Amino acid sequence: MAMNRQDEKFMLRAIEKARQGIKKGQTPFAACIVRKNKIISCVHNIVWQKMDITAHAEINAIRLACKRLNTVDLSDCVIYSTCEPCPMCFSACHWAKISKLVYGTRIKAARAAGFSELLISNQNMKKLGKSPIKIVKDFMPDENLSLFTLWLKQKNKRVY
Repeated sequence: MAMNRQDEKFMLRAIEKARQGIKKGQTPFAACIVRKNKIISCVHNIVWQKMDITAHAEINAIRLACKRLNTVDLSDCVIYSTCEPCPMCFSACHWAKISKLVYGTRIKAARAAGFSELLISNQNMKKLGKSPIKIVKDFMPDENLSLFTLWLKQKNKRVY
């Protein structure tokens, strides 16, 4: 699947949102949901802010997009995630019928940074669950991996 300037633009927005979250004491994850080349939601992880272990970036982005579009069907949307979604977030993308998922680093990068991730790839979940979602992995990996480097330098960093 060919990447274009739009994909790069939206991933860069997610990366910037993750940086904002890191500066606020959050973790190095963000997601951006786009419909017809327009950003519907772009948010960072707020697990520590909300003291809600499910407040991952993808979940927050889906909740906001559903609210803004007044639907639970996001089949005409693409989600850009700075890191490969965890199984919970991939399932939410599937249930929301998001048509395409574009992610930067793999879930093993989050695990290597200390997060208690289940090392189940999105590709494997797609295959086992027969999900129609299109997956573009390793998109702008260096830029996304730099989020972990930035986060690891923070004195107030916390994993979950």
